Amino acid sequence: MNKIKIFGLLSLMSVMAYAGGYRVSTQSNKQLAMGHTGVAVVNSADILFFNPAGLVHLENKLNISAGGFGVISQVQYQNTDFGTFSETDSPTGTPIYLYASYAISDDLAFGLGIYTPYGSNVTWPTDWQGSHLVNEIELSAIFIQPTVSYQIFDSVSIGGGPILAIGGVKFNRNANRTLTDENGDRSNIEIEDSGVTGIGWTAGLMFTPNDRFTFGFNYRSLIDIESEDGEATFTNFPNSNLSPFQNGTSGFTATLPLPAELTVGVSYKWDKLLLAFDYNRAFWSEYESLDLVFESGFESINPRNYKDSSTYRFGAQYTATDKLVVRAGYYFDESPVTSGFFAPETPRGDSDNYTFGLSYQLNPKFAIDASFLYLKFKEITESYTGYTENGVPAPFAGAYKSRGIVAGLGITYSM
Repeated sequence: MNKIKIFGLLSLMSVMAYAGGYRVSTQSNKQLAMGHTGVAVVNSADILFFNPAGLVHLENKLNISAGGFGVISQVQYQNTDFGTFSETDSPTGTPIYLYASYAISDDLAFGLGIYTPYGSNVTWPTDWQGSHLVNEIELSAIFIQPTVSYQIFDSVSIGGGPILAIGGVKFNRNANRTLTDENGDRSNIEIEDSGVTGIGWTAGLMFTPNDRFTFGFNYRSLIDIESEDGEATFTNFPNSNLSPFQNGTSGFTATLPLPAELTVGVSYKWDKLLLAFDYNRAFWSEYESLDLVFESGFESINPRNYKDSSTYRFGAQYTATDKLVVRAGYYFDESPVTSGFFAPETPRGDSDNYTFGLSYQLNPKFAIDASFLYLKFKEITESYTGYTENGVPAPFAGAYKSRGIVAGLGITYSM
């Protein structure tokens, strides 16, 4: 079987893990406003995502929480050695969520969550310096999570359920740095797939020794996303037997791991103030390489060599009045990308993330939730060394500046 190294034909894994090239935590307006803490915080049906063991602790029999976000991100690339500069033009992403829970008894509750943890559009200028790596990425993904929660002791509850992941992706890049057809048009590759699925599970535990302290634990399993019916479209390739591809379409297959995650945390309540801390560990070392196999027998081998990474989250919530609750938070997010494997489809370093928000109780049943997140990424000068052209290594290097803004609005219903 012939093998060719075509870096970045599709970086589904990288893009699925980061909205707009970044990991953006948009699973709840309430919890995002608290630095995305939540494994030990019982606020609403949103707990279904953060720790399913907490569903049974909700005060009301029926709880519904829904909302959405606007995600705006920008990446600037510069190589001072060659005097080159580019920046992304990324449309606003709109991840959403919907959670519902129902208490069967004081000890048993069921819930269903539908949320979009991964979804983004990233567009670099056509024929920019890294167009042989990536031009445009469009991603959408939906997770569906049925959940059960049970109080096994007065102070201990458990919960969990399966997760169905459904996604679609569109990816575009030039074939390499110089290849054109007879008219001088750059050879281009575009791949697309939809209805890509994967199955996983989540489990949680909550311990409440007294009225002030709550401890939480949540594990989300590895999900393998398998693309079996994708289509690759090749355009502007020269009419030559020496060309790696012929113009037209071809099927491809790929398996992409979404890493397991472990989150532990604690919350402390004193009068009107609630403080929370979460530690999250994402097992990104599962993502060693992205390999695609085409119908023609060609293979695309794309090393990634990610490392496990941690996120440290801090949040606060203050009940100002009977109707108004205000929140603020901060979290530090480590990048899983290793030196020498820094690709422009996920050009991110470590980040500092600042959050705030509020909830306003409209009446005994309805409340409005709002949140805001500012992401500040560490400026980084790095390279990707896994790309070769005509058998010769051709690393792509430069300095990247990245930032993002997320604003959200939601509604909570309980009765």
